[in-house]
Amino acid sequence: MSIRYPNGKKYSKSETFSQKKGVNKDERFSNRGMTLEEDINETNEYYRSHNIALIHKKPTPLQIVNVHYPKRSAAVVTEAYFKKPSTTDYNGVYNGKYIDFEAKETKNKTSFPLKNFHDHQIEHMYQVLNQGGITFAILRFSYNDEIYILFANDLIPYYKNQDTKRKSIPKKDIEAKGYLVPIGFHPRIDYLKIVDKIISTM
Repeated sequence: MSIRYPNGKKYSKSETFSQKKGVNKDERFSNRGMTLEEDINETNEYYRSHNIALIHKKPTPLQIVNVHYPKRSAAVVTEAYFKKPSTTDYNGVYNGKYIDFEAKETKNKTSFPLKNFHDHQIEHMYQVLNQGGITFAILRFSYNDEIYILFANDLIPYYKNQDTKRKSIPKKDIEAKGYLVPIGFHPRIDYLKIVDKIISTM
């Protein structure tokens, strides 16, 4: 099956998800986004299996273009495009609270580029806040594997001001306003410990 991104570029599983040995440093960094996703998915499975929370990754919607019918009772999708997601990456329920967040990473050492976010994601976070939900971004600095949670109340003003001010969030600001998430084993990224701190102040 041929799957394409919204810009028409073909999706290649080998380019995006390969974790084979022997790849060079640049190739490893190009795959680090998937590593963050895998870490979060593993963490969410731990939460689910231990009845801590129920949080899932939202599936990326596909626009089907061509369908082949080898049999009357079967249909095979031969070409499709990734559609632009309308919300954030993850959502679910924890202790009766609605949880919604986006996961991003950068190779930058001193700041986090705001271009990694999109208007629809920020607008969705704003709407979640208005409904009393808990929403945030999990940010990974891949050069040293540091992971922070930056809650939407602190993230949104930076995004709204990027046209007139800087195009990124300084790392020192993320360190000051965000929360460093220790990397563990089970769970891998225990972000709900940080969420607990926010819930305790609500």
